Order: sequence, then structure tokens, then C-alpha cells
Amino acid sequence: MADDSVKSEAPAQQQQDNGDNKSLQMTASGNGETASENQSLSKRQRKKLLKQQKWEEERELRKHRRKERKQQRRLQRQNHQDEDGVDTQSARKRLCREVTPSSLRLIVDCSFDNLMLLKDVCKLHKQIQRCYAENRRALHPVQFYLTSLGGQLKQSMDEKDKGWVNWKDITIKTQHYSEVVAKEDLIYLTSDSPNVLEELDEKKAYVIGGLVDHNHQKGITFERAKELGIGHAQLPLGSFVKMNSRKVLAVNHVFEIILAYLEKGSWQEAFFTILPQRKGAVAVLDETTAQEKEDKDSDSDTDTPEQTEKKA
Repeated sequence: MADDSVKSEAPAQQQQDNGDNKSLQMTASGNGETASENQSLSKRQRKKLLKQQKWEEERELRKHRRKERKQQRRLQRQNHQDEDGVDTQSARKRLCREVTPSSLRLIVDCSFDNLMLLKDVCKLHKQIQRCYAENRRALHPVQFYLTSLGGQLKQSMDEKDKGWVNWKDITIKTQHYSEVVAKEDLIYLTSDSPNVLEELDEKKAYVIGGLVDHNHQKGITFERAKELGIGHAQLPLGSFVKMNSRKVLAVNHVFEIILAYLEKGSWQEAFFTILPQRKGAVAVLDETTAQEKEDKDSDSDTDTPEQTEKKA
């Protein structure tokens, strides 16, 4: 029996020794593989690997430094408030209370969807986003309406801006604007109208044509307004501004000009605050003055000898 136990223990010991030898061989081979991998890496790859390792090692240090900077900024703000005696948070609240909503209604008519290419519909979508953003931060936000929403425009909004369904302070309708607002309150803003808008009536609802067509559909908004028998007018652009291009503005530019007018009470200031430089806008007064000066210089060049002698 003793001999049997000795014999049984011997194979077990041999198996254990073999296992230890295998693990040592695997460790050695693993180290060899790591070494061979390091040798196979290029100089740039090794530098990149070392840089990554250093980045991981200094993670906690960076976190600590960020906390310190944050604390320093907080202390600086507190010291600044103590010196000025102003509570920034209270000042922000006061600014919010100074916002006075306007009763004026501003409608973007989206009924031209079938007249636009998809790329132009996407541009209109961006312009509407801009209108919404500007109205949200305006001092006198208007009652913003989006009507006849559907087709390509709605598809673009669903795909690229799913949050539009949560927009605040805006009325979005699939119906035509004439079904949403009484006709007698409507005024279509179109550059083809012979009527010039001198001032805004906050009891009215002003319609902006939601159309990006690069002048392919000239006069269509004016024709639509006449067909419906509603009021129409153009912004007093020609009274204050001379431009290199046609007086057709993007949807968001018209929207922002009206917001600026409600804030400043001046069409000229509103135009020159909003109009992009590419339009080459020049104040009519400046243009007239320059023309008068040019005419005066021209007259002096054509003086007769007798007139020149008298001036002398």
C-alpha cells in the first residue's frame, strides 16, 4: 500500500512540475512577444504609445488642476461681486424681467414647399431656426406663427432638428394662415407691393413668404396676396437704403429687421443692424450727399473764365 501511494504521488508531482514549466514557458513567450511587438513598432508608434501611457498616468493630476482652476474662478467672481456690490444672478433676473413681449403677430408662410428644391427647403429650415432663436432672445419678442407646415420642410425638420416639437413661444399649424388669422388683420410683406410700410401696427399679423427660389418665382407672394384679397406692403427699404442687389431679403432678415425696429424704433438703424455686407447697403442720405458733392465739383470744373475771375 505504501508503494502504491508513493507511485501515485510521483505522477501527480510530475504533472505539477510540467504545469509550472508550461506556465513559465508561456510567461517567457508572452514577454518575448511583448518585446518583439515593441521591436516591431516604428519610432513614431513607440512615441505615441509612451505619450498615451503618460496621458493615462497624469489623468488624476489633470482632474485635480481642473478643480483648482474652477475654485479660483469662483473666488474671482465672488471678489468681483463684493467690489462692485452687484449680484450677477440678480442682474440676470432683472434683465429677463425687462423683456416685453409684443402683441404683433409675425407669420412665416410655408405653403411654397412644392416650388422648391430640397436644398432650398433645407435653407428655409435654417432660416426658420434663426428666426426662432432671435425671437427667443429679443427684447420685444413677437407672436411667432409657422403655417402650412408639411411636405419636404417638415421632413427636413424631423430628420435634422427633432427638438422642434418642443419649441416654446411659437404657434405651428398645418393649416394655411388665412384659416388661422382673420383676413382683415393680415398684411403680406412683399417687395413687389406698391404700398410702403411706414410703421408697424401691433394689432396686425404680418406674413413673410417662406420661399427660397433664387428669383425663379418673381412676384408670386404679391400675386398670392391679391388672390386672397388681403393687405400687402413692402418694407421702407428704398427710403433709407440703396443696395447693389434686388430688394428681396431672406426670411430671417425680414424677421430680424422687424425685431430690431421694435427695439430701436428706427427703420434705418434696423436695416443697417441686420442687412449683410454682401448686399452693399448704403444709406440714402450718404448717397445723396455724395451725388450732390460730385455735381458741385462737376459744376466748378465747367466754370467759364469770367466766372472763375469773379470767384477770384
